[in-house]
Amino acid sequence: MIPKIILGKGPQATRRTIGYLFGKSRANEHTDPHLVASWNDFAPDPGRCPHRDPKEVEAQLVAQLDQPVRMLGDKAPKHTVWHCPVRAAPEDPILTDTQWADIARRIVAAAGIAPEGDEEACRWVAVRHADDHIHIAATLVRQDGRRPRRDYDQRAVQRAAREIEVDYGLRRLKPGDGTAAKRATSKEHFKAKRLGHDATSRDVLRRRVRRAVAAAADETEFFALLDATGVTVRIKRGPSGDALGCNFALPGDTNDQGEPVFYAGSTLAPDLSLPRIRQHLAPTSPEPVTPRPSNPWHQAVAATDRIPHHLTRSGDEAAQGQLVALGAALDLLPFTAPAAARAELERAAAAFERATRSRVAADHASARVLRRSVQAIWKEPQQGDAATFATLLDVALTAVAYALHWHRTRRHAQQQAAAEQTLIHLQAAHAQITGPVLAGLASRAPSPGIKRRYAHHLKEAVPEHAERILDDPAWDALTTVLAEAEAAGHNPAAILHRAVSRRSLDDAHSPARALTWRIRHLGERHVPGPRAQAANAGHAAARPTAPHPQEPQTRRH
Repeated sequence: MIPKIILGKGPQATRRTIGYLFGKSRANEHTDPHLVASWNDFAPDPGRCPHRDPKEVEAQLVAQLDQPVRMLGDKAPKHTVWHCPVRAAPEDPILTDTQWADIARRIVAAAGIAPEGDEEACRWVAVRHADDHIHIAATLVRQDGRRPRRDYDQRAVQRAAREIEVDYGLRRLKPGDGTAAKRATSKEHFKAKRLGHDATSRDVLRRRVRRAVAAAADETEFFALLDATGVTVRIKRGPSGDALGCNFALPGDTNDQGEPVFYAGSTLAPDLSLPRIRQHLAPTSPEPVTPRPSNPWHQAVAATDRIPHHLTRSGDEAAQGQLVALGAALDLLPFTAPAAARAELERAAAAFERATRSRVAADHASARVLRRSVQAIWKEPQQGDAATFATLLDVALTAVAYALHWHRTRRHAQQQAAAEQTLIHLQAAHAQITGPVLAGLASRAPSPGIKRRYAHHLKEAVPEHAERILDDPAWDALTTVLAEAEAAGHNPAAILHRAVSRRSLDDAHSPARALTWRIRHLGERHVPGPRAQAANAGHAAARPTAPHPQEPQTRRH
């Protein structure tokens, strides 16, 4: 159940609101509008007046609602109307008028508009003009002439909505922390539908601005990328001439006067205000790193592969910075992905957007390598192939699973749900890409003698899963990547031990596939010397593999 508060001002605010609630609206979605509750339970109802002119009854209702406001004259508040649509989910049962009346009373009580038992409270009405929602309209002067105490009313009505969902068996929404992006209004949805668009201008702008932030190395490039995608930018400047904020508009999106409809960045999402964008784009001091290969795909895989370590070992600020960088990577991946997987990757990026924000301040410096490598991939994607992309998706899946666990342990309910949804879309994209890649790897499987040697190493490295892996159709692909790693100078037994020791295979749907991507990733790294290989193999053999105590047990592959 979603309540949303809208404030109205001006001498005709009440008349406009009541006229809208009892009118047909532009999309004719208002059917049988009528009162289900009011401040005194006998307010005039324009929807139930068969023997009177409905417009006359509307005027009477407006006059009664406005009476406390008009008594104050020039001392009336700036905002005089409190308007709160309350909508049920599509899968919820259709509620009766009596049930909606109870919901309306609980909402106005929670908001401080009309506390239970307060006979001098504000005047209000609840109008139903569809099966799935009502509108509550109130005037913001109490009948005793005082202002209502409605501190933090948006949070209060959200808490009341969560209780109502439980009491009426409705879909239970996740409690938020105030960092969610602002939803498109009903008016924006109807406009998009009328124009034949799949998404509202607000949602399209949010995606374009987020991608520009993800792809840009600095503020100049950020504005250039927006210009290239057709986004109009209007800078808000202070008296000193300094830029204080920026608004965005889509070409062709105009109001009734033919003027562009601009959206402030902060109303698209909390992290898209100009100060937050500048914070994200600010140069970070170089972090101490070991030499990396020049291929940005390999850099991106390595950086994404380290995200679980940051989420389990680093502080919350560094972890939040990793999640922001992971979200930016997902925003750009659809542009470099095989065509078959782009739609699912688009959905994954849209879902994970909510998981990139929380009340924890992000330290962007720790994610510098991932950000720069993904930007390089976006600018020159030709260096990657399907197998490399599949490897990147594999480590991204693990990173999102750890992000889910990180949010769950901190009780970030909406972010956890977003990560869960992201996993579904990433797994679908991963399956679409890896099928042909695995088939190609299997077609280059080594000779039976080499495969028997690898099977011996496998039984030593992971005896509890060996039989299952050897019977898996992906075994041939695994032997191919082992052969490629050996040809590059790696010890096959040592690299198998390293791959097994990285993370438990107990929750893997296909241990053979999981090892294939791990070994392919490890095989692209610098080949260690013989002494280091011997030490790694001995260390891995001496210690049984076990999941980290904080490791999420998310079924994969």
